[in-house]
Amino acid sequence: MNRLDEIFYIRYGSQLDLNKCEICGVGEGYNFVNRSNANCGVSSRILRVEKKEPFKAGSITVAMGGSVLSSFVQQEDFYTGQNVKVLVPLKEMSLSEKLFYCQCIEANRFRFSTFGREANYTFDSLLVPSRDEVPPKIKKANTDLSFNSKSLSETKIKLNTSNWKWFRYDEIFEIKKGKRLTKADMQDGNIPYIGAIDSNNGISAYISNDEHLHQGNTITVSYNGSIAEAFYQTTKFWATDDVNVLYPKFTLNRYIAMFLITLIHREKYRFNYGRKWDKELMEASLIKLPAVKIAPNEYEPDWQFMEDYIKSLPYSSCL
Repeated sequence: MNRLDEIFYIRYGSQLDLNKCEICGVGEGYNFVNRSNANCGVSSRILRVEKKEPFKAGSITVAMGGSVLSSFVQQEDFYTGQNVKVLVPLKEMSLSEKLFYCQCIEANRFRFSTFGREANYTFDSLLVPSRDEVPPKIKKANTDLSFNSKSLSETKIKLNTSNWKWFRYDEIFEIKKGKRLTKADMQDGNIPYIGAIDSNNGISAYISNDEHLHQGNTITVSYNGSIAEAFYQTTKFWATDDVNVLYPKFTLNRYIAMFLITLIHREKYRFNYGRKWDKELMEASLIKLPAVKIAPNEYEPDWQFMEDYIKSLPYSSCL
């Protein structure tokens, strides 16, 4: 084991306040990295700051407050906000090794808290595996995971929510409740088991039990646990009893599903441990969607717009 400062040159970041910086658009300026645990810590883009050199791509940023010890390898030159440290390897290091050390750093998160034992004072002396202790499979890992960033449509579409309309969930979906299956009763197989979790497309296990399967081309929504986590399911699956399954009353495809699950997920703030989004409540809930007029004072969801919008986004060709 080695101290972090025996492997990295460690210093505080730019110590900037975003509200004092000049914000710019994508393709301009530099990434602004703060103490978030999302989007590689990047919260905005800012123009070059006079008399402040940006940090170089390939450096590691670590949050000392906020989402404590959230660690990321930055892929572009960047500035940082307050209370962020920047790590530069003392010797040449591959991307896979840097990612390994990010995980090692984050594994120590339990030692610190924002308003308790702060990370600033002892971070540099944190013990992590030495360079020689990095597993060979990490050193040989392929990090060249390129994705096709192209969109399926060259037409750029803007969202104008002023003409969207409200629809009840039971107007556009038939909602069915999942069925409990205990771990003791699970049999190994290749059928996705959808749990009330917020990752891995909701899949918490693979089973062979097939008594209570749901059809693919549906949307699953957790109403307990990780409430309002929504995922598009393409194949048959078993959903736990903490999950509602939304069967479309329209022609659903993966593009429309991506549009819908984004909106469904934004309802998360309405629910908590004491207020579940159960089947009956969901059926009566409202969702605001792009709409087309089909008769005086009568509208229906504009499914084609939703599909076209998703297809216009970068990386839509990967869906």
